[in-house]
Amino acid sequence: MCGIWAIFGAKDGVNLKCIKCFAAITHRGPDAWRVEQDAREPGALLGFSRIAIVDGLHGMQPMKLHRYPRTTLICNGEIFNCKLLQTEHDFPYETNCDVEAIIHLYHNFGIAEAVRRLDAEFVFCLVDGEQRKIYLARDPYGVRPMFRFHDPESGTMGICSEAKGLVGIKESASETAILEPFPPGHFQIWSMLDGGKVKLDHTEQFFKPGMSLNYKPYVPESVLKKMNVYEKTAHLLEAACRKRMMSDRRIGCFLSGGLDSSLVTALVVKLAKEYKLPYKIQTFAIGMGDSPDLAAARIVADHLGTEHYEVQFDENDVREALDNVIYHLETFDITTIRASIPMYLLSKYIKEKTDTTVVFSGEGADEVAQGYIYFRDAPSAEAGHEESLRLLSDIYLYDGLRADRTTSAFSLELRVPFLDIEFTHHYLGTDPKLRQPQDGVEKYLLRKSLEKSDLLPDSILWRHKEAFSDGVASVKKSLFTTIGEIIADRYKDEPTLYKGIQPTTTESKYYRHVFEKSFPGQYNFTPYYWMPKWVEVSDPSARFIKHYAAK
Repeated sequence: MCGIWAIFGAKDGVNLKCIKCFAAITHRGPDAWRVEQDAREPGALLGFSRIAIVDGLHGMQPMKLHRYPRTTLICNGEIFNCKLLQTEHDFPYETNCDVEAIIHLYHNFGIAEAVRRLDAEFVFCLVDGEQRKIYLARDPYGVRPMFRFHDPESGTMGICSEAKGLVGIKESASETAILEPFPPGHFQIWSMLDGGKVKLDHTEQFFKPGMSLNYKPYVPESVLKKMNVYEKTAHLLEAACRKRMMSDRRIGCFLSGGLDSSLVTALVVKLAKEYKLPYKIQTFAIGMGDSPDLAAARIVADHLGTEHYEVQFDENDVREALDNVIYHLETFDITTIRASIPMYLLSKYIKEKTDTTVVFSGEGADEVAQGYIYFRDAPSAEAGHEESLRLLSDIYLYDGLRADRTTSAFSLELRVPFLDIEFTHHYLGTDPKLRQPQDGVEKYLLRKSLEKSDLLPDSILWRHKEAFSDGVASVKKSLFTTIGEIIADRYKDEPTLYKGIQPTTTESKYYRHVFEKSFPGQYNFTPYYWMPKWVEVSDPSARFIKHYAAK
């Protein structure tokens, strides 16, 4: 997790406004920062805010290599197959930094083939000074964030890990200027023109959920063909965790006690022992009062022997964090904000009280494995499959966004194995009927695949689905009820007409009100409110779905 930022076509070069905009993302990389200006392209500025995870000595960016002195790269990402690429193509690496592979791939195969050969989570901006081209790209599921600003009247373009690093520049741009999330699974090619302006040449989608990529797999097909569907699922999930263990910093795990985080934690603990890491894996749970998540997480931590931390929060913590959460999230979506509050508070605790920097999480499992309760109401197996694809296509706007922003706010590096390309390609390629809830149990295929692994107690492996923002709350009072009481105290509900989707409740109106303070007019950041499908509810909480089993 780092912060990348760039402006092309800047009339005045490095100025105070640019530096202030870049400074808005320094929480993403507190270890070092750098802004560079190309002497041959004075309107091109590239900035990087770094947290050192791999190769602390040579991993600083913007990156240049002696072999390609006119190529510059800024990248936020982890390239899991960097060593495999080096072996396969005999790349002459100059550093131990994984993102160097992008430069070699580009110069050997071109940008379209380069992005397809990456087994990675990434966003990057690569500038080829000789060709006067700019290349932008984002990973298949948008695990790493990037926003793009473009003012066609001035010929200015900018990118940043978060919108807050560009919104100040847009304020002084023309009315036709646009600031928007860069779409996952896409790359763009821009040309630098005489006079400093830039223009868009080409946009291409290189991935969509369910599609495989053109790289040598981490787990060879010769290994997988000997396994049944359950064995493949278990093996590929462990491989997804294994490739994400690359880190020079301490590794920990979010642990809610639900299936997803518990499975990831169990696999990380297993791998940590295999790699003989010189520390215990730290696990982190959060809850209010008699939260069911805290109780379940305690069972898992005891079973795995982790160094476990429990964080209790209350109404005052929610009151203090709420507006900051909306600022960091850059969204006004209801369920995303609710679920982000405990994750934000837990990330704050990890940063302030422990030495863990890399944090594994279970995000993506509900989308991939049909974990949401409403999947029980899918009219057919194929409809459930299509809904998984839809959720994964938009995860960067909702749960993926939540996971990234709440952790990056406190300079933590997030790892999400359930969004691994090989794992998702396998899982989404199985018989849709296998992926449906079975006998009222969501994620049945996933649970069944790990049933004989002895990784977790049966009480956890088969625990019912708990909505995250509800699971952390007291059984007596839901989190959204607490939030509603706080908003009632501080906000006078007045009719306001906004562009885009309209807030209809006091809670949603408050979220939009706070959002507009920092991101005025950016209704396109949230194209729709996240809501369950196939059920008639007026609130996104799982508590309002008839199948909800939590007590």
